[in-house]
Amino acid sequence: MDKKNIKKVVLAYSGGLDTSIIIPWLKENYNNCEVIAVSGNVGQADELEGLEEKAIKTGASKIYIEDLTEEFVNEYVIPTVKAGALYEEYMLGTSFARPVIAKRIAEIALAEGADAICHGCTGKGNDQVRFELAIKAYAPNMPIIAPWREWSIKSREEEIEYAEAHNVPLKINRETNYSKDKNLWHLSHEGLDLEDAGNEPMYEKEGFLEMGVSPIQAPDVPTYITLDFEHGIPVAFNGEKMSAKDIILNLNKVGGANGIGLLDIVENRLVGMKCRGVYETPGGAILYFAHNYLETLCLDKMTMHKKQELAITFADLVYNGQWYTPLREAISAFVDKTQENVTGKVKIKLYKGNMIKAGAWSDYSLYSEEIATFGEDNVYNQADSAGFINLFGLPIKVQAQVNAKNKNK
Repeated sequence: MDKKNIKKVVLAYSGGLDTSIIIPWLKENYNNCEVIAVSGNVGQADELEGLEEKAIKTGASKIYIEDLTEEFVNEYVIPTVKAGALYEEYMLGTSFARPVIAKRIAEIALAEGADAICHGCTGKGNDQVRFELAIKAYAPNMPIIAPWREWSIKSREEEIEYAEAHNVPLKINRETNYSKDKNLWHLSHEGLDLEDAGNEPMYEKEGFLEMGVSPIQAPDVPTYITLDFEHGIPVAFNGEKMSAKDIILNLNKVGGANGIGLLDIVENRLVGMKCRGVYETPGGAILYFAHNYLETLCLDKMTMHKKQELAITFADLVYNGQWYTPLREAISAFVDKTQENVTGKVKIKLYKGNMIKAGAWSDYSLYSEEIATFGEDNVYNQADSAGFINLFGLPIKVQAQVNAKNKNK
């Protein structure tokens, strides 16, 4: 990439520390190029406030703020929940937000005739891979600028110094400088005291948690909720029909209030290192729990077990930025087939960080109380099990006989 040919750059812009200083840095290092900022709204709420004014004042020629919330939920979040995909317990909140944002950035870059796309991901993180693989899927010939792989800045402290020197307004300071990622699904916290795996997260400290409270601070009485699903997709909350997006927003409120969805994890990053993070995913935790609860009624054993196997692969693909791949699409097609009868209602009790099953109903339930009962029944002949065990255990019996014969030689 010849810097002299870079006249117009589309920047993945969040208004956070990294992307805020990238605008003046691009102008300094790429011939005072035009910078077009693109912000994908995936539900980061207050983080979008004042974004346009800030981008323009910092040097951008214009900014796109794209509402991607419905697409994010329907095309990325729900397919992942239906798959039951978890990466080492992590509910993939940052991972599946990157493809939808990067896709839109690539589309705008092509429409604007940009010479390059720029992102603020660090060389230590997973997001650089997620953004760039998605860009390759939609703009395969587009050059990519990653300042963290070029500039001399080595830390967030130095980023703050650069921002102050260039009069870039910031919402953070050195004392509250957690690295965060927020959307309608989750909020992540990394850095500062969390870098020491021996430090307990400050859940009870005012201002640390943003989507809910610590289980200690949650109400002393339980909250009951119901969720309705059709073909694995949530369609109603507490009996009221609404979009999947609105269900998640409602679950965030009730889950956060009851201390649900906190995860403290040392995860294995794609780039080879371990990293410690704290995640708030109140609505997502409930949705995963409720969906799995309903599946225990509606899926047969072989399908459920194979689906659980593929869930690990699906999670790896999402975490590693490989959303736009034939394998991810193929697994999603399998998942959709498994969800044809995942229709029904579940009731859950929320209490101080706990989710407790309180009932599940489905017209497609494979659970038969008449067959499973410990009481008297007329449909299951217990004497049949003797022949089954003899056949099922035949390989074990033959192996034992062979071992005994050879031992006595």
